[in-house]
Amino acid sequence: MTTLVCTSASKAAGPATRTLPYPSFASYVKARQPVLLRTARSLTANPSDAEDLLQTALTKTYVAWERIEDHRALDGYVRRALLNTRTSQWRKRKVDEFACDELPEPEPVTGSDDPAEQQALHDAMWRAIMRLPARQRAMVVLRYYEDLSEVQTAEVLDVSVGTVKSAVSRALGKLREDPELGLVR
Repeated sequence: MTTLVCTSASKAAGPATRTLPYPSFASYVKARQPVLLRTARSLTANPSDAEDLLQTALTKTYVAWERIEDHRALDGYVRRALLNTRTSQWRKRKVDEFACDELPEPEPVTGSDDPAEQQALHDAMWRAIMRLPARQRAMVVLRYYEDLSEVQTAEVLDVSVGTVKSAVSRALGKLREDPELGLVR
């Protein structure tokens, strides 16, 4: 007498017909790209570099796709590829900075750190600006205190850009020659 044993269809089919979580490389990339990109961004400071790093790691994964037996471990494989690729890039990096005895640019000229002197300079500058003709004063204030471009200043005052350029140039010349500002420097 034989005993009948019931088996499920999936067990009877065996490992040859098992369903993989990602049947193709394209489906894997489509499903996991956002997560992998976050990992790449954590390894680099620049988002563009992170995208390049991920593309390189995915290329390595694509080449090895047929050799990867356990597709449930793909994320670990890609993370390792990301890390190894980033390490290789770091080792090959080009040094852009060189140590030297003298700095290539001069140190910026800073005014006094004394708040009283800074306030005196500020007050002297505003008195000198107030001595400018109204039109030049308006242009200087819009250009340098409101940080508008020449085009924007011309639009606000309804004048041409050339008028703004010439009036601002004359105003700055007057400010450079102002005796009160010369004493403060």
